[in-house]
Parts: sequence; C-alpha cells; structure tokens
Amino acid sequence: MRDQMQVSQWLSFARDDLLIARHAFEDIHPKQIFIACYHCQQAAEKALKAYLISKNTTFERTHDLVVLQGQCLDFEEGFDDLLADCSILTPYVTQARYPNTEEITEPETASALHRAERIVNYCVSLIAPASPIDTSAKKSGG
Repeated sequence: MRDQMQVSQWLSFARDDLLIARHAFEDIHPKQIFIACYHCQQAAEKALKAYLISKNTTFERTHDLVVLQGQCLDFEEGFDDLLADCSILTPYVTQARYPNTEEITEPETASALHRAERIVNYCVSLIAPASPIDTSAKKSGG
C-alpha cells in the first residue's frame, strides 16, 4: 500500500530528526542548542504530516505546527493536548536556522526535546500503536 509506505517514511524521518536533536544536545560539546531545536520542530512536523497521510488527507505545505495540529484535530480530539507543544516548537524552524538575536537556553532545549517526543509518540500511538519511538537508544553504525 503506497500510503502506508509514505507514512512509514515520514515517521522514519521524524525518528531520525529526534535522534539528531538528542545527539546535538546531549553528546556534542558545546551543546548544539540551535540545531537540536530545529530538529525538534522538524520531528514534530514530520510526525503530524505522517498522521495526516495515514488519514488519507492532504496537508497544507507549511512548517506551522499549529496549522498541522489543527488539521489533525479534525480526526482526533486528543491533538488538542498538543497545542502548546506545537506553538512552542513552531518558531524553531526559522529561529534555529538563521542568525538572530534571540537566545535559546539549555532548559528550553530540554523542553523542546520533551515536546517533540510527545508529539511524535502520540502520532505513532495512533498510527502504529505497538511501536512508540525511543530516542534514548542510540543507532549503531554499520
């Protein structure tokens, strides 16, 4: 089934973004806060889009997680609990990619990781309930 393959691909990219975010924040010194936050936003975006694909609906071409969350809410009222997470993560798509004067703190980055994981795991729980994303396990090279 083509749609299921697309859903799997989007979820795989979301998982990879979470892994990169965690690695940039926890394993690289100095911590790569901006890169971590950017990948948190990307993970959430891809998970929300995977959910929409799983519902055989089109999604707006946007990086605005609140817009995507609103589309997901049309299918599942539990997405209402993710509104604050989406609102906080959305600005990182640009704030973390380009030079600017706004600082992002370590506690904000830790929160971004938690929020992104919550969004991804919620989407996964609705799409494939038996396989939550675990970003604490490191991928082995090979």
